[in-house]
Amino acid sequence: MWLSFSDYKLGKMSCVVIRYTITLLVFQIITINAEWNTKDFQKREHSLTKPYQGSGFGVPNWDFQGSTMVTSSHIRLTPDQRSKQGALWNKIPCRVRNWEVQLNFKVTGTTRDLFGDGFVFWYTKERMEVGPVFGSRDFFSGLAIIGDTYSNHMARHNHQHPYMSAMVNNGSISYDHDRDGTDTMLGGCEVKFRNMQHETWIAIRYENDRLTLSHDLDDKRAWAPCFSMDNVKLPTGYYFGLSATTGDLSDAHDVISIKTYELDTAAGVPKEERPDIQPETEFVVKAHQEKKVDSDSLPMSGVKKFLIGLFVVLALVVVAVIAIMIYQNQQENNRKRFY
Repeated sequence: MWLSFSDYKLGKMSCVVIRYTITLLVFQIITINAEWNTKDFQKREHSLTKPYQGSGFGVPNWDFQGSTMVTSSHIRLTPDQRSKQGALWNKIPCRVRNWEVQLNFKVTGTTRDLFGDGFVFWYTKERMEVGPVFGSRDFFSGLAIIGDTYSNHMARHNHQHPYMSAMVNNGSISYDHDRDGTDTMLGGCEVKFRNMQHETWIAIRYENDRLTLSHDLDDKRAWAPCFSMDNVKLPTGYYFGLSATTGDLSDAHDVISIKTYELDTAAGVPKEERPDIQPETEFVVKAHQEKKVDSDSLPMSGVKKFLIGLFVVLALVVVAVIAIMIYQNQQENNRKRFY
């Protein structure tokens, strides 16, 4: 069958349209994979992207602390120098029940084998408080996602560093640096994020009391799982933040962007605020119970023993004095009868 020129032209145009449609679909798929979170609503007040500078000095919605320095390409929490610590904190409390934070960061240094100390992503009641836990306070209330780059010799674990882990605290538990927080972590994984030439990401997702930590270490625009845990209770109204520190060993800890999303949750998933609950996991409850038992069963200190002994002696003296006085009164009454 012979085709006319118009039919040939029409067929060619159809092929072009089909090819264009396929190209557009592929582009949309790539875009969706690159964004990771197109169905969720980005919370601008809890996010931080370039350009960082607002009007005048500072960055809108964020406070800085310590050695933190803002550049055109990143926010450096610590330089690659010894004994530095820095932090940045969101000024606005997060009142969203279900959220996800995607953190784009870099940790770089000049040394190959010895480096430290690390950084922490925080969701806590307290903010802008300097302390010993990677630049922020100990006995915090909330969530810490810890990127620990230095392995301490007293730690009992089999993993290598850098290592990402999570800790939930209600203000009653101390982070043990000497053991790399092994006794208080909820879970974690090895993430070799140091000195990467491309962008590195972690995602902290909190949805329906389930905490999930993922990472994109290979710049594939796809999340690799680190760990996930159910029955994690976190209040609303806490603050997002980041802190980092160096000691005798050092690294540069850079924040490139923070993207915070309110999750588009399924029907039936609660969304209401709950500011009055305490941060809680099975580990926190168990630690609190063990601490109470230990405090009840602890032997008395020397000072406490002395005070109790002194009280007993004084009580015996008082009883003896009263007994003597009663005896003397009885003797006096007996003498009066004879007279």
